[in-house]
Amino acid sequence: MTATTRPLRREDHARWRELWTGYLEFYGSSVPDEVYDTTFERLLDSERPQQCAFVAETGGEVIGLVHVVYHAHNWRVEDVCYIQDLYVDPKVRSTGAGRALIEAVYDAADANGTPSVYWMTQDFNETARKLYDRIATVTPFIKYQR
Repeated sequence: MTATTRPLRREDHARWRELWTGYLEFYGSSVPDEVYDTTFERLLDSERPQQCAFVAETGGEVIGLVHVVYHAHNWRVEDVCYIQDLYVDPKVRSTGAGRALIEAVYDAADANGTPSVYWMTQDFNETARKLYDRIATVTPFIKYQR
């Protein structure tokens, strides 16, 4: 079972919402309907190229998603690319879909002239970290938030 990736489309809305809900629940979080609606519209808005999404699919079924935010960086001339959310349906994990989604982001970032791609995960996310350790470099930074 090989996953392919493509940009998010309007007809993906119901499955996208289901997958993003799974992601949020994994991290013990939730968002109101207004945030679902606003985020989905932003991810599809061609006037907001700094925010986008890709999905992974196999056999015509969407099985994963990744949300991306491009932003300026004070230490670089070019923007950087932040993977904000990455999620694959638990029923099809370890099939390469997560890697395919990250590689789709890498390709898009390279095409955009944005060579730096980064993301965060929680320390308990051991399964995902095994993948991340193979395709990226872990940094020593600790996140603080207000």
